[in-house]
Amino acid sequence: MCVRERCAKLVLFVVVGVLSGSVTHARAATVRKSSKAGRGSASAVLRSLSLHDRIAQLIIVREYGDYPRADDPEYKAFLRLVREDRVGGFIVANRLHDGSVVNAEPFEMAAFINHMQREARTPLLVASDFERGASMRVAETAKFPYLMAFGAAHDFAATRGLGAATAREARALGVTWVFAPDADVNNNPDNPIINTRSYGGDPQTVADGVSAFIEGAHSDERNYVLVTAKHFPGHGDTAEDSHIQLAVLDQPKERIESLELVPFRAAIAHGVDAVMSAHMAVSAFEPEHVPATVSRNILTGLLRDELGFKGLIVTDAMDMQGVTSLFSQGEAAARAIEAGADVILMPSDVEGAIRGIMRAVETGRISRARIDASVLKVLAAKQRVGLFQSRVVSLDELSDVIKNPQFDEHAQTVADAAVTLLKDDHHLFPMPEGGDSCLVVMTEGPFSTRGQALAKRLESRDPELTMYLVNPTTPESILGAIADDAAECDRIYVAAFIAVSAYRGNVSLAPELNSFMRDLVDTHVPLALVSLGNPYLARDFPDVKSYATTFSTTATSEIAAARAIVGEISITGKTPVLIPGVANVGDGLYVPAKGKTASNP
Repeated sequence: MCVRERCAKLVLFVVVGVLSGSVTHARAATVRKSSKAGRGSASAVLRSLSLHDRIAQLIIVREYGDYPRADDPEYKAFLRLVREDRVGGFIVANRLHDGSVVNAEPFEMAAFINHMQREARTPLLVASDFERGASMRVAETAKFPYLMAFGAAHDFAATRGLGAATAREARALGVTWVFAPDADVNNNPDNPIINTRSYGGDPQTVADGVSAFIEGAHSDERNYVLVTAKHFPGHGDTAEDSHIQLAVLDQPKERIESLELVPFRAAIAHGVDAVMSAHMAVSAFEPEHVPATVSRNILTGLLRDELGFKGLIVTDAMDMQGVTSLFSQGEAAARAIEAGADVILMPSDVEGAIRGIMRAVETGRISRARIDASVLKVLAAKQRVGLFQSRVVSLDELSDVIKNPQFDEHAQTVADAAVTLLKDDHHLFPMPEGGDSCLVVMTEGPFSTRGQALAKRLESRDPELTMYLVNPTTPESILGAIADDAAECDRIYVAAFIAVSAYRGNVSLAPELNSFMRDLVDTHVPLALVSLGNPYLARDFPDVKSYATTFSTTATSEIAAARAIVGEISITGKTPVLIPGVANVGDGLYVPAKGKTASNP
């Protein structure tokens, strides 16, 4: 049996200190000359490449931000791709450890990128999914919230700031190509893979966010980074995760033109460098049930010809089942090039992808001129970010960028402004004085560190706060005991962490936690549900009378939620998405901070 006093001691919360560094006005990505740095124009470099090497320049492979041992088999295989196959670049992804995502250490990552740039005969494009700044993949960087939090804050100046900060962080680390911003309009509450990665469910809001991000990322020529609008022609109104299966957008052309394409038009108008295709079938433009990634009607007919996009077209990851379930890696790569793609991202069989394109050229299926056109775009992009002049970054200046206190302040300000209160019948915001308050933190796994910042902040304001930490592996007997224990509280705050995750297929509480949540509601104790992540969670618990959401699971959003609960900040957010049965776009209760007047600013 788990009594309240004992349960409160079961969870150890660790204070995570925020590292900050001095602000520098020097170029964030100051680079020094490399002895192997290529010189000359893109066309001159093209002439030096064999057909095999030209095709390899169109391939971006997966790697991680750690610095492996020289005898590591995975590293040796990767080194062969760089040295011998001469691939065009690599994307820095996260490793998994004990089921948890592990972010790269910044100095180790930058040193590894420098090393690989020295190993490559032709400079490498280094990419990463910095959708919410470098913190999506790199430790010790500013913890910007998810894009939907920016939509809730409705602060496009802040979004421009995110773009600028992302560019500085990326270039300081050696990353020259950012796969952001997300241009999907998340108007499907059951979307399992976009969700809070989108600015919202209104196409103009998303277009404004996308435009502001691009403006910010391109605002400093010294830190210019290639940016990418994704996932074309719009992944927001799908109910499938394209990591698992082919997604489907089953809407008429007129609806897609007026909704999904609006942010992409804005991105093109604002000079986006690249557009990423989606592994989803779109019957309005492509009668064959195949991914947009391999559809000439979509990539060339729609994106190139109708929308007039002249930049790089990059596929989504080619190891996703939305494409691997239909084609071999060689065939998929050849079809994507035929469709109009310039870059093949993360094929699971790199050499197979190169061979597939080679065969297509040798048989006349794809012309050499078509290959050369894409290679020239890739080389021109490398030239655009200065890789032919200098390709390694200064480790001495890295701390001045990634530990910039202004970025941390910016991230927290947006997270604070994003907190949105949609119901508060029990008047639990701010937390009433007196009585016995309880906090239940629901995380997605036993090794999660989520909830630490939230709990620490609340505990500092209420040392008598009783806290419980649960996850899907918590035994049913313990969950039952906690529910019984919580029935003695005067009020319950439930912080539920639900982040978008590839290959899961949903953005919902695990069944065990869903049942536990219903047990808490059945105690009839005044209860506030705070969703840190998926804003649509309220649909699953219609009897909850107080509901707030942060649209983000980051540590800054945890702090913002705690500050909102205790009344340290005013609650001003407005939901940027429709939550059926709960709220319309633009809804949100205003609650002043303690000591402030009740008038809405």
